[in-house]
Amino acid sequence: MTTTRGDAQTTPTGRAAQRVGRVKAAIDSASGLRRGMNLWPPFLFTGIHIDEISEDFRLVRVRLRRTRLTTNYVGTAFGGSLFAMTDPFWMIMMLRNLGPGYVVWDKAGEIEFAAPGRSAVTAEFRLDPQEVAQVKAAADAGEKVLRWFAVDVVGTDGAVVARVRKQLYVRRAPEHARA
Repeated sequence: MTTTRGDAQTTPTGRAAQRVGRVKAAIDSASGLRRGMNLWPPFLFTGIHIDEISEDFRLVRVRLRRTRLTTNYVGTAFGGSLFAMTDPFWMIMMLRNLGPGYVVWDKAGEIEFAAPGRSAVTAEFRLDPQEVAQVKAAADAGEKVLRWFAVDVVGTDGAVVARVRKQLYVRRAPEHARA
């Protein structure tokens, strides 16, 4: 059960319930989400482009164009852009695969720079259905789940430019927790 306090919904424990924005929630297809996110200013104006989101939300391909605005002082890929291009995807993929009744947040992130990015770069996210099942089972058992996911950012020559890891926090939403 949730109650409304002002513009925020809260659970019986007083915590704010996780919400997805109205516009984002209305986009229920992978292709619609891809188009919408490609027009989202933090991606549109930074050279980040989503090339593909599979209909089952288990595969995402993202590209960062190389332009004067996406390079750093020495002319290689700006580290902030490399991290930004990978930011929301593990969380969105897990949230869409778990379905309603779960809270999913990014908990931590880290990036290791492996080589200078001298070209456009891409990242390909693949979410294993078995991993989703493990996370779901643990959350359904009442656990707070912390799980790391990794993706390589790769240049056009195939060289790894950066390795990015994100830690997700997953649990059952309080109003869906099993008694």
